[in-house]
Amino acid sequence: MNTNVIANFSKLRPSLFFLPLILLISIALFLYSQHALTVENYVLIQKKYFYFINSGLSQFPNTIYNLTQIGDALIFLSFLSILVLYAPKIWESLLSALLVCALFSRGLKDLFHVPRPAEAYDNNSFVIIGKALPGFSSLPSGHSITVFTIITILLFAFMPKKLNYKILWCFFIITIGLLFVFTRVGVGAHHPLDVITGGIIGYSCGLTGIFISRKYKIWNWINNKKYYPIFIALFLGGCIVLINKICNENLIIFYLALISLIVSLYKIIYVYVKK
Repeated sequence: MNTNVIANFSKLRPSLFFLPLILLISIALFLYSQHALTVENYVLIQKKYFYFINSGLSQFPNTIYNLTQIGDALIFLSFLSILVLYAPKIWESLLSALLVCALFSRGLKDLFHVPRPAEAYDNNSFVIIGKALPGFSSLPSGHSITVFTIITILLFAFMPKKLNYKILWCFFIITIGLLFVFTRVGVGAHHPLDVITGGIIGYSCGLTGIFISRKYKIWNWINNKKYYPIFIALFLGGCIVLINKICNENLIIFYLALISLIVSLYKIIYVYVKK
């Protein structure tokens, strides 16, 4: 599996960055045409779309609230933890990409300083699932950046060889990604353009992580069994955090993530001890 991932990553070209650049420029031009480059107008032009999406998705509160947790890196990475053993190259890219992701997310939130829906609208006028998130950190959506950072790496790591399968694979991955990120609108945490912009930035972060892992060997130790105790400790810590989450919010997604992490923990301990 790792050999196929490396081969797929080696085929990627920097021209792939043109797509997110074009999309971001298109959003900026759209906002300019709507006189919405100010914070107030940015929020105002999305109001009716926010209410529409929030109203529709919030009809499935349990599903939406579970799915929105995927934007938490711990939850998403728990489901990918087994790849430390079978496709460490993916984890090399993930670590680089998530560092870039964190820098973009925090920096851009501070730069744009856009109010969240709970800050911008009357809280009784839309559905809030879970805890209300006030404040001025709406653009871009951090959950959306995280989701698309990770699925972009998975998209290219497991890209099929045949064109028709490639099209189906891309459609499937992008659809899943959009479903995950729009749950942030469904729970009342973000405006629609927050999650779209976050997804585009996340795609760029994922690509950046792949190119960093290709050029620099800073994470090559992941493939060395003598360093498995690091992951054993991290997985144990992740299990503790997930158990705490289950105690606070009894969500099925936390149980699934915990089971995945426990299985990976067992496998990596087995391989390390067997060495």
